[in-house]
Amino acid sequence: MQPFTAHTATMAPLRRSNVDTDQIIPVRFLTRPTVEGYGENLFNDWRDDPDFVLNRPEHAGATVLVAGTDFGTGSSRESAVWSLTGWGFRAVVAPRFGDIFYGNALKNGLLPVRLDLGAVEVLWDLAERDPATRVTVDLQDRTVSAGGRSWTFPIGEDDRRRLLLGLDDVDLTLRHLAAIERFEATRREGLPTTTRGDLGGLLAR
Repeated sequence: MQPFTAHTATMAPLRRSNVDTDQIIPVRFLTRPTVEGYGENLFNDWRDDPDFVLNRPEHAGATVLVAGTDFGTGSSRESAVWSLTGWGFRAVVAPRFGDIFYGNALKNGLLPVRLDLGAVEVLWDLAERDPATRVTVDLQDRTVSAGGRSWTFPIGEDDRRRLLLGLDDVDLTLRHLAAIERFEATRREGLPTTTRGDLGGLLAR
């Protein structure tokens, strides 16, 4: 997983609240065997509208999405996060997120940033008045800065550390590889074991 320390980019202002995971990635597209390729169907049903923010050329290349309250509610599909990262987003800023979406984002290297609605409205205005406006999301300092303004956002220390180091769940498990191998070596015969070949497959992911 790519580490996240600080990211400076332009913003895509999504002035919509209550965006659920079926709007982020409709269920009919959940057929891929890997995490790759979901970006092409991000917000698929809304992209029929030529004025939708991701269709507007002035916001092409934006990698910070600024959304309204209750982003990522609904089903637990992890592909909602994969579609956002597949499009190129590194962070999503919103006043509130669906709990499962928030956890899925952290585990897949997408930083979910909670800012109050007043700060989100400032970012929306900045991005709409001048789409070239750049925002900096700094995980080390827990700040979002743009247009001469700065806001602090909350994040748990364990979540912050794993993103800074770029550790997913497999990486966290493999940090205890020596202890796992010692345990497996002492188990009585006849019980399932994990071989080095199995662990090598995990390391190659």
